[in-house]
Amino acid sequence: MKIGLIGAGNMARALARGWGRPLVCSDPVAQRAKALADEVDGHALASNAEVAQAADLVVLCHKPAQLADVAAEIAGHTHAVASILAATPLADLKAAYPGKPVYRFIPSLPVEVRQGAVVQAAGPAQDAETDAKVTELFAELGTLVVLEDRLVDVAMGLMSCAPAYVALVAEAQIDAGTRRGIPSAQGAELVVQTLAGTAELLRRRGYDTLAVRREVASPGGLTARGLDALERGGVRAAFSDALDAVLER
Repeated sequence: MKIGLIGAGNMARALARGWGRPLVCSDPVAQRAKALADEVDGHALASNAEVAQAADLVVLCHKPAQLADVAAEIAGHTHAVASILAATPLADLKAAYPGKPVYRFIPSLPVEVRQGAVVQAAGPAQDAETDAKVTELFAELGTLVVLEDRLVDVAMGLMSCAPAYVALVAEAQIDAGTRRGIPSAQGAELVVQTLAGTAELLRRRGYDTLAVRREVASPGGLTARGLDALERGGVRAAFSDALDAVLER
């Protein structure tokens, strides 16, 4: 399946690197499209319409506000459309691309290394062969989770925004270690590897966060004291507030 990307920004680049195959792309900044295409041995094309004509699947990576304008350029040339646009439900996509197989996904930045989460909006069956190929394509990038369309934006607030949150948590831990004398480079190794290992451990424990916390934190022990400090610091409320901030546009 030949992929075409409309837009060559950060998430488009993550998708391209994750798939690791030649593709075609376009972007208002021609040099950005060329840089992405060169990286994956693909081709940067001069217009969105050319991308649609050359691709079996067009992936919309442009700004959500450009939905109607881009559709006016390419709807007549597309075979199938997958969108990664935030706050753009399936109904809007189907209205923009009538009669075409249309899919909605929200990826997270770690798809670049095939370790991301990808949410797919559940929709009715369209073309059976295309449905299967598109789902398989996005499943290559990490863990694919299918949710009702109304929940996709909530999921975006959990996982598409989360790499920035996790990076902030790592930064805060590294800074705390630096304050106590750990050189930042070694602190970064310790913190990041622990985050990566904990993620794998949680998978192997069936995502049972409480079980992992109990394995580490003995009652009254050092970790329990640290957890108590985090709770008093409002870590749960902070993440809840972050999700609300994302959803309350």
